[in-house]
Amino acid sequence: MQQKSEKRQLGQRRNRLRTCRTDKRTMAQRRISGGKLFITVVYLVAMCRAVPVNDLLDRASQRSDKMHSLSTLLTQEMDSHFPPYGRMQMPRPADCHTSALQTPNDKEQALQVSESDLMSLARSLLQAWVDPLAVLSTSAITLPHPSKSSISSKIQELQEHSKSLGDGLDILSGKMGPSAQAISFLPYTGGTDLGQDRVTILNKFNFLLSCLRRDSHKIDSFLKVLRCRAAKLQPELC
Repeated sequence: MQQKSEKRQLGQRRNRLRTCRTDKRTMAQRRISGGKLFITVVYLVAMCRAVPVNDLLDRASQRSDKMHSLSTLLTQEMDSHFPPYGRMQMPRPADCHTSALQTPNDKEQALQVSESDLMSLARSLLQAWVDPLAVLSTSAITLPHPSKSSISSKIQELQEHSKSLGDGLDILSGKMGPSAQAISFLPYTGGTDLGQDRVTILNKFNFLLSCLRRDSHKIDSFLKVLRCRAAKLQPELC
C-alpha cells in the first residue's frame, strides 16, 4: 500500500511539472508573439514617418478627395427623397457646429495661409466630425428613407476614411512643427436624437450632411494646397 501511495505521489509531481513546463512554454510563446506584434507596430509607424512629406500629402489628398466625393453622393441620395417643404425648415450653413472656426473662403485666400495653419485647420475640422459621424451612422440604420441601406454603407465608409486620414495627418503634422499640431476644439452639441417624426429626422440628417459636405470640401482644398506647395508648383497650378 505504501509503495502504491509513493507511486501515486510521484505521478502527481510529474503531472504538475509537465503542467508547469507547458504553462511556461505558453507564456514564453505569448511574450514572443506579443513582442513580434509590438515590433511590427513600431516598424510600421517608423516606416510611415520615414515616407517623404510629398508622398504623405498625396495619400492624404486621395483620402480627403474620397471623403468629399462620398459626402456629395450622400447629399444627392438624400435630396432624391427629401420633402420640398423640409428645405424651408433647414437651418442655415452658419448654424453648422464648425462655423466658429475661421477658415479661408476660397483657394486664393488659402494660398495666403501658412502651411502649418492650413494643416491645423484641416485637422480641427476632421476632428470635429468624429461625434457627428457616429450620430449619422447610428441614425442611418433606421432612417425613414428608401435608400437607407446605401446611405448607411457610405457613412461607414466615410468613418473609415476619416479615421485613416486623421492618422495620416497626425504623422504629417508631427513633421511640420507645433503650430500644425494645434487643434481647435469644435464641440458638437446637437445630441444623438434627431427627432421623432419623419420630416424632423430627415431635416436634421440632411442638415448634418450638408455641413459635412461643406467641411469635407474645405479639408480637401487645404490639403491640395499643401500638396501643391510641397511640390513647389506655381500658385496658378494649384
